[in-house]
Parts: sequence; structure tokens; C-alpha cells
Amino acid sequence: MDNILLIILLPVFGIVLGWTIRWLYARFQLSASEQRAERIKQDAIKEAEAQKKEILLEAKEQLIREQKQQERENRERRSDLQKMERRLIQKEEALDKRDSDLNKQEQSFVSREQEISKREISLSEKEEHCRQELERISGLTAQEAKNLIIQDLENEARHDAQALINKIEQEAHLTSEKKAQEILISTIQRIAAETTSEVTVAAVSLPSDEMKGRIIGREGRNIRTLETLTGVDIIIDDTPEAVVISCFDPVRKEIAKISLERLITDGRIHPARIEEIVQKVTREIQQKIYEEGEKVLFDLGIHNMSQDGIRALGRLYFRTSYGQNVLYHSKEVALIAGMLAGELGANRELAKRAALLHDIGKGAESDSDQNHAEIGMDMARKMGEHPIVVNAVGSHHYDIEPNSIESIIVQIADAISAARPGARRETVDNYIKRLENLEGLAESFNGVEKAYAIQAGRELRVLVNNEKISDQEVKDLARKIAKQIETDLQYPGRIKLTMIRETRIVDYAR
Repeated sequence: MDNILLIILLPVFGIVLGWTIRWLYARFQLSASEQRAERIKQDAIKEAEAQKKEILLEAKEQLIREQKQQERENRERRSDLQKMERRLIQKEEALDKRDSDLNKQEQSFVSREQEISKREISLSEKEEHCRQELERISGLTAQEAKNLIIQDLENEARHDAQALINKIEQEAHLTSEKKAQEILISTIQRIAAETTSEVTVAAVSLPSDEMKGRIIGREGRNIRTLETLTGVDIIIDDTPEAVVISCFDPVRKEIAKISLERLITDGRIHPARIEEIVQKVTREIQQKIYEEGEKVLFDLGIHNMSQDGIRALGRLYFRTSYGQNVLYHSKEVALIAGMLAGELGANRELAKRAALLHDIGKGAESDSDQNHAEIGMDMARKMGEHPIVVNAVGSHHYDIEPNSIESIIVQIADAISAARPGARRETVDNYIKRLENLEGLAESFNGVEKAYAIQAGRELRVLVNNEKISDQEVKDLARKIAKQIETDLQYPGRIKLTMIRETRIVDYAR
């Protein structure tokens, strides 16, 4: 029984003893942890105090620096203000001095004005006395004397003007070539605006004004791309539903016009699409140029033309002169030259070939400063054309002397094609009306008996009455008519004015 009790108590005692030991150990660990925590806390407090002192010191130093900087700036501002104050005082003193000077000048002007008024009154009285004395001595009133002086001055001015005109005309005869160049330049300036606008500008219609923004694109990238690829100027202004394309090269202008129309129709307008459309249209235009050149050669029955010649002819399809298509004009000149050569017994084939190529210089892809006749002559020579053809191309505007009958035929055919009614997009009604206006304007002047417009309105012959108009007055009348034509009428090129005054005496022998 005692053993059983012992067996039961021993485990219980072991458990109690183990728990007691574990509890004591835990109390010891807790006490150690509390001591470590207290040490860490004390260390943290000390470190925080140290950092606090350091921060306070830095803040004090920074505050001291800022105070010094502020004091320095305040001193500089005070110095600037003192300088400005001194300048203002000086300006004020200068203004006071100027005001004083102006007051003195004003007083001087007032006194001088009073003196001048007194002198004017005195002079007026003397003038009136002199006028009365002059009227008494001359026996003429002031108005009669004034009219007499004006008449004498007018006669003297007319005489001097006529002498000057005669001198100028004599000098003009001595320097006729220079005068002709000046007249030509003046004529070009007078007609350049209308002709250039017609030839170098094309308009593209838009479905709406909203399309203008799409053509311009973000930051202008679309319009810049199109202008760069085609080499034209695209003008977008306040014109409703329209865009203007400007370029002196008709081929580039046509490429830009067709490309823009296709982009508007397609609706997709961005740089990549613009480049694709322009490349496609350029290929099509180049193909059309070649086809137009081949077509006109086929129609005229002309063979053995070089590739460069065919392309140069095709480019003429896109060029105009006073509204007249240059390729159609060249074809017409070739037909006329062929008929003239057949009638005169000249070489018909050479005449046709030379006439077709006479304006080929206008289709050259070059920036030469030569005129189109010289460029065309060089092109014809490089293409291996007959010397007669080369000479005819170079001489069709009298730049060189023609050396064959075929060259002269080309000159005549070119003049016929350009001068005939309607050649330059002018209907017969408008052509006749223009000539009637030209004749009517000349006949409206006093002393003109009859006026005749000849050479398709390029020359005006005026018959004057020899009893009403003297030889000296004819020159003055010619200038007046020319001035009136320039002011009132519109016409291509220039108009030659020929004045005719003759005396006819008729008698009979019986």
C-alpha cells in the first residue's frame, strides 16, 4: 500500500518540481529582457537628445546665414533705391529747366508772331498800292494780266515740251535696240500678272471647308509632305471650299492637282498615303507625257524621233502660252508648214519636223537662262536632227538668221497659228468685239477720220484729218491714243500704232 502511494506521489512531485523550475526560469528570462529593453530605451533617449541638439544647432546656423543674406539684400536694395532717387531728382531738375526754357521760347514766339502780323499788314497794304499802280500804268486788270501770263507760259511750255520730245525721239533712233528692250520689258510687266495667274495657278474644289484642316494635318505635316513631294505651293485661304495650287512647272502643278483630288476622294490623308498617291500619279503623268508625244508624231506621220524628243514634246501638252496649248499649237504649225512647203516646192517633211520641234525648248527639263529657241536648237542638235531643222528651231523668233526656205516657212506658220482668231482661247465674237473696241477708241479722238485694226489686233492704223491735225500734233495724238488703249483695253502682247496724215490735191488738165 505504501508502495502504491509512493508511486503516485513521485510523479506528482516531479511534475510540481518541473513546473516550479520552468516558472523560475521564465521569471529570470523576463527580468533579463526587461533590463535589456530598459537599456535600449535609455540609449535611444540619449541618441535622440544628441540628434535633437545637432538639429537645433544646424537650424540656428541656417537661421543666422539667412539673416545675414537678408541683411545683405536689404543693404543692396537700399543702395539701389538711393541711386534711383538721385536719378529721379536729376530728371526732375532737368524737366524743370526744360520747362523754363520752353516758357522763354513761347514768349519769344509770341512776340515774333506779333511782329510778323504787323509786317504782313504792312506788306498787304503795300501790295494793294502796287497792284493799283500797276493796273493804272498797264491799263490791264489783275485777272487780264494773269490770263496773259498763263497763256505765254502755256505756249512756252508747249514749245519746250515739243523740243524735248523731238530730242528724245532723236536719241531713241540712235539707241533703238535699247529702247525696244525697255518697251518689251514694260509690256511684259503690264501683262505678266494676268498671264502668270492663268498659267501657274490651279484650283481644287473641296467638298467642305472642314477638309482644309485635314489637308493641313496636325502641325501642318500633311501639307508640308505634299509640297515637298510635288514641289508646289499650296495656298489655303478664306476662299470657300477651294484650295489653290501655285507652281511655274506645269507638270509638277498637274501632279499636285491630281494627287490632291485623289486624296480628297479617298479621304485617307496622312504622310504615308500622300507619298504613295504622289508616286503613283507621277508614274501616270510620265506615261501620259510619253503617250501624248507619240500621239502627235503618229498624227503628223513623223518617224525616227528620239526618246528624249518624244518626252519633251509630251511635256508641251501641259504648257500654255496666253491660254494656247503649246503642243496643239506646235501640231498646228507643223500642219501649216507642211501645206506651205508643198505649195512652194520646199522639203515638206523637214518643214513639218522643224515646225513641230520649234517650241520644244519649252518642254526642256532644265534651268538654263537661255530662251526657249536657243534651248530647243541645242536639244535638236543633240537629238541628231537635220541642220535645216536645227536652224529653223533657233531662228523661228529671229534669234539667229534663217538659212533655208524651210526656216522661213516655220516662222510664217508660227505667226499664222498664233495670230489667227480664236487661237489663244478667244472666241470669234470676243475677237471681233476686241477689234471693234480698238477701232472705236481711236476714232473717238478729235481729228481722227478712220481707224483700222489689222494683224489680229496687233497693229492699229489711224488716218487723221490733215486740216485739223498738224505734223507736230500727230505725235501728241499718237501718245494719247496709246495711253488710252493701255488704260481701257485688255489685249495679249503689244499693239503697234501707225499714224497716217497725208495731203491729197486733185486737179484736172483740160
